[in-house]
Amino acid sequence: MSTDETSRALLVTAHPDPGSLTHYIAERLSTALRPGAVEAADLHQEGFDPRFTSADRRAYQEGGGHPPDVVREQQRLDWATDLVLVFPVYWWSVPALLKGWIDRVFVNGWAFEYAATGGVLPKLQRLTTHLLPIAGADAGAYERHGYEMALRTQLTHGLIDYVGSQRGATAFVHDSEQPSTGAAVDHAVRTLASAVGAPVSRS
Repeated sequence: MSTDETSRALLVTAHPDPGSLTHYIAERLSTALRPGAVEAADLHQEGFDPRFTSADRRAYQEGGGHPPDVVREQQRLDWATDLVLVFPVYWWSVPALLKGWIDRVFVNGWAFEYAATGGVLPKLQRLTTHLLPIAGADAGAYERHGYEMALRTQLTHGLIDYVGSQRGATAFVHDSEQPSTGAAVDHAVRTLASAVGAPVSRS
């Protein structure tokens, strides 16, 4: 793991269509972050297996000995200072492929560990995590039904805080099925590009 102060962003996407809005936004963001160091992880194109197997379970229980494909993803995250998840919202959550990536990669022995005296010890304080959800519904529906809060709770509290990662920026793109998303995409890209590598509170 590098210890220098240069920002290094890992952009993770989970969408089967390379011509999708998800990939378009990820490419826009990747371009905006350069000439800084950026790596794109297209889980569909790379064929990541999201299934949590008996080998994953053994590694989880033992706190090590993770399968090679999981170790590879952990090494990518060890390289990164900033993680950016760019994903379509499926049924008010992340796609199954991205959920499986989280399930298999952010595990005991690497992302956190259990203290001998009880409780959980987070281990990813060096990482800042940003979210760019792409939603089919409009912002009003998300507010009325609590969808945005539910998604933030799942990922911000349930993942980011649990492993000790710093909270980065979150920028939703709503009405993604409509043709006029340009302004929302521009805003999301600017928000995330400004936040990646920016100082964050360590309190």
